[in-house]
Amino acid sequence: MKKIYLFCSAGMSTSLLSANMQKLADAHGLQVEVKAFSLASLDDIYEKDHPDCILIGPQVRFAYEETKNKYNKLNTPVGLIDSNDYGTINGANVLKLASKLIKQGV
Repeated sequence: MKKIYLFCSAGMSTSLLSANMQKLADAHGLQVEVKAFSLASLDDIYEKDHPDCILIGPQVRFAYEETKNKYNKLNTPVGLIDSNDYGTINGANVLKLASKLIKQGV
């Protein structure tokens, strides 16, 4: 089971996207768990659950480079969610991004 965790300012807006992604993954029989959290909880969530992929919401893109530098060193891929995919809640595209990141590794 791969863990794909989305982080935004409060975890609220990404919860719609993560629910959409989980629904698509379940419909296609993919063994993934998609959850959304606030950016402030990233370190605690990582320590506890060790996600396989971290995705950063566009409204907190300022944290992308720092997050990528920190977690790539721990062999966890980090991606930035496209603002169009985010705005349209395009779970399919974001799921493809996560899958690609997991396959590529860091």
